[in-house]
Amino acid sequence: MSQSAVLLLNLGSPESTSVPDVKRYLREFLGDERVIDKPAAGFLRRLLVNGIIIPFRAKKSAHAYESVWTPEGSPLVVTSRHTQTKLQARTPLPVELAMNYGNPSIPDALHRLVRQGVDRLLLFPQYPHYAMSSWETVVVKVQREAAKIAPDLKIECVQPYFADADYISALVTSARPYLAQPHDHLLFSYHGIPVRHLTKGDSSHAHCQVVPDCCTTCSPAHATCYKAQVTRTTHEFVRAAGLDPAKWSISFQSRIAGEPWIAPYTDHLFEELPKAGKKRLLVITPAFVTDCLETLEEIRVEGAEQYKEAGGQEFTHIPCLNDQPVWIDFLEQRVRAWQQTGALAFSAGDLVKTR
Repeated sequence: MSQSAVLLLNLGSPESTSVPDVKRYLREFLGDERVIDKPAAGFLRRLLVNGIIIPFRAKKSAHAYESVWTPEGSPLVVTSRHTQTKLQARTPLPVELAMNYGNPSIPDALHRLVRQGVDRLLLFPQYPHYAMSSWETVVVKVQREAAKIAPDLKIECVQPYFADADYISALVTSARPYLAQPHDHLLFSYHGIPVRHLTKGDSSHAHCQVVPDCCTTCSPAHATCYKAQVTRTTHEFVRAAGLDPAKWSISFQSRIAGEPWIAPYTDHLFEELPKAGKKRLLVITPAFVTDCLETLEEIRVEGAEQYKEAGGQEFTHIPCLNDQPVWIDFLEQRVRAWQQTGALAFSAGDLVKTR
């Protein structure tokens, strides 16, 4: 009989906060051709990553990880395991967890599933939005590894759910207790990507960064446009939560110097908002389903310090969905719908042909 299973996918973390472990993680992460896709030649990319970026970044990153590390380990991995356990309690299907970089690894997860006789697999990237450097790369990696480990495995994938009503409902429900607190402004801070990735994802080469208001002007390009998708998430959230149009804005964090990244930049707004009289700030980070270094250290620690140094008084980061009941409900409902209809299937094979 056919045996189905679910594989939850997330980014990953170093094994520890030691500099060698952080270097090993950064080497794998930044060596991904869909994360740093320039220069195109592999040896030049390795030279850039290993000879320039990692030597200057490893110690700083290790210190940052130390500031958020828990007794159980990486907060991203620990919380993801909690999510896996809670979802497993809701479904008879085997539920595995894998990280794109580090452990638990994708090959190990696939081997465990094969040993259980799994021949149909639902990939569930923990990314609401499409981006070449996140959603696409982890889906393609699973297919590449599965071709070696289990070539007959039927792989299907949950599509990006950035504007789906159930996802928006979960996000708003999770945020409501914080929205009820007195505040002057809500900042939607999303992970940044290079502008070049936006135009690269537009196969028409005639919409992104070309058409005025390209993110809100309907186009097939939006299927692979990260900025259009985060814009849609924000507008759907604002509508569902009934927010004041004058009390929210969008920004992007975690950029790397050297080329234009999508703007406005979160750290710039942390300095500008207090000057505009926004003294009580809420920050929500919907590109991240699970709290991680970019939310816990970059926003909750560094961001709060920067905002208050600029004159802000109250700073609150709204936690990610993590393993909250509303998120487990969302996952369970999607898995159940897939079992019943298979309507959420998406072919990862098409992605391989696009790069």
